[in-house]
Amino acid sequence: MSYLKFDKSLMINLEQSLMKEMLRTNQSGAYHCTSVVDCNTRKQHGLLVVPIPEMDNSWHVLLSSMDVSVIQHGAQFNLGLHRYQGGVYSPNGHKYIREFDCESVPRTTYRVGGVILTKEKIFISNENRLLIRYTLVEAHSPTTLRFRPMLAFREVNQLVMANGNLNSECQPVPNGVSSCLYPGYPTLYMQFNHKPQWHYEPNWYNGFEYIKDMERGVPYVEDLWVPGYFEIPIKKGESIIFSAGLSEVSPRSLSKMYENEIAIRTCRTSFFNCLKNAAKQFYLKDSDGMFMLSGYPWGKILARNTFMALPGNTIAIDHRADFEAIMDTAAKALTNYMTTGQTDKRIMGIDLPDIPLWCIWALQQYAKAYGAEECYKRYMPLIGEIMQYLLGNSHPNLQVQPDGMVRSVGTDTPVSWMNASLYGRPVVPRTGLLVEFNALWYNALRFATNLADGRAPYSDLCTRMTETADKLKPAFIDTFLNDYGYLFDYVNDNYADPSVRPNMAVAIGLDYSPLDRRQRKRVLDVVTRELLTPKGLRTLSPKSFGYRPAYQGSPEDRELALHNGPARPWLFGFYADAYLKVFGHSGVSYIDRMLIGYEDEMTQGCVGSLSQLYDGNPPFSGRGAISHATNVAGILRTITALKKFNI
Repeated sequence: MSYLKFDKSLMINLEQSLMKEMLRTNQSGAYHCTSVVDCNTRKQHGLLVVPIPEMDNSWHVLLSSMDVSVIQHGAQFNLGLHRYQGGVYSPNGHKYIREFDCESVPRTTYRVGGVILTKEKIFISNENRLLIRYTLVEAHSPTTLRFRPMLAFREVNQLVMANGNLNSECQPVPNGVSSCLYPGYPTLYMQFNHKPQWHYEPNWYNGFEYIKDMERGVPYVEDLWVPGYFEIPIKKGESIIFSAGLSEVSPRSLSKMYENEIAIRTCRTSFFNCLKNAAKQFYLKDSDGMFMLSGYPWGKILARNTFMALPGNTIAIDHRADFEAIMDTAAKALTNYMTTGQTDKRIMGIDLPDIPLWCIWALQQYAKAYGAEECYKRYMPLIGEIMQYLLGNSHPNLQVQPDGMVRSVGTDTPVSWMNASLYGRPVVPRTGLLVEFNALWYNALRFATNLADGRAPYSDLCTRMTETADKLKPAFIDTFLNDYGYLFDYVNDNYADPSVRPNMAVAIGLDYSPLDRRQRKRVLDVVTRELLTPKGLRTLSPKSFGYRPAYQGSPEDRELALHNGPARPWLFGFYADAYLKVFGHSGVSYIDRMLIGYEDEMTQGCVGSLSQLYDGNPPFSGRGAISHATNVAGILRTITALKKFNI
């Protein structure tokens, strides 16, 4: 039995099936995403969604969907499904679905009378090309398939309305046609491995509704352009492969291309394999280097998310070379910023104050996995440069104080990962001494000192780092540890923020913490009691002022809630680190049980991945981006940590 399989009863129940989404990527930035019944429920959904660097730094939906019909004895049975204005679903092709599974590739099985047809979708690695294979498993009469492509040619966060500005022409190509609706866009090539009959029948299909966007209170209705349809007869046991790509392909090569891609897939037969597949979907490789996307369907290349997610999404799945490639690209941007003060055109937020600290943390995980000497040889020059830069107070918004603590100003612009803004102001104005900044700083000082071990040319630097860490440790405790046993979230002059937030989990989960074991346990008890959920740590305790558990409502409501209640799975990674440091082997079974809550998510939301955040109250529904790099990474790190305990 497949680990990820849904039967007819679920698939025909739209209240359930429309809430489950499927994501596939090609590690070149392109993706395919829709619901498991192939009904697009957000504007970011599409069969072929690609980056177009020549236009902007975003994705663009080219091929929105493809309606396929089974034709026998002149009768047409459309297997498609769309929601139109007024809540009308048509043509209700989901009623023909018998099962859906995605253990290897997304595979839908349809039954129309005596016809059994399967549909499988796969991306070609490192190429913007989607293949869909249709196989006629059973049929008792001559059968023809009709394919009707629906085109958008728009940026993922926009919508298109019927207009007369498009280029309606289609050009013939081998076994298909090509189309480019608007200037500046690449040409879309639609081809088959069998020769189709093309019927040019251009028309607008109007009034598609996207229910996820409707729920979010943003525009949700658009029109799609249908240039015509293809028809191909198909025999029992035969497969038809459709290709949608940005370049022409030889029709004869499609079958081999499909089989080659199938052969290199990791089957989603377990919780770990699901997350491993999800982790690799965040990789992005192009002429500028190798990057890590923050998430789908509206993620970007963010410096903080890159360093936070890098160890879990590479080292934890034994992808050392990918860690090094992504780190080298990110380190180049960080080094350039430290040297020139210039930000990066691709990696956003490289100038934020905690970026060097998260970079050191990521390198620390590399050292733990592959040995201190390996890390020293490859990364000590970078680590030394970062530490010299920070100790020299060269960063414009991370200043080392006389007591060793680091201070940042975040009153006007968010400086930490809690970066929600409303009307140009931070929703959570964390400023001054931030608890995780200082914990990461202490950790970086101790790690870099131990790694360099007084060796030339780092002996003087080691002395400075040791002196700073020795001053920082008591200052941290005096500043953040309060009489209630937990850590203040930030302290600015005479104000200590009493909100119970999960940033203290970072402080107790790091390898080098200013807190001793007893102090860590006191903090851990508060985190467990007030922040822990089956889906991660709440961003604010229900007992704290301003708690908003649900990420719902208008854009303003969601922004206010973003860091004031909803839970984040990536924070559980630091919670698990702390728990295992405090309790050792006796804590393994507890952490293992807590992972059940995340495994449950493999069949919810984005199938096989983890959402950006989850409501702080039951039933802990997933919200935000459907697949998030830091969350996948945090849970993968935890699974790997448990394996080490069980060896």
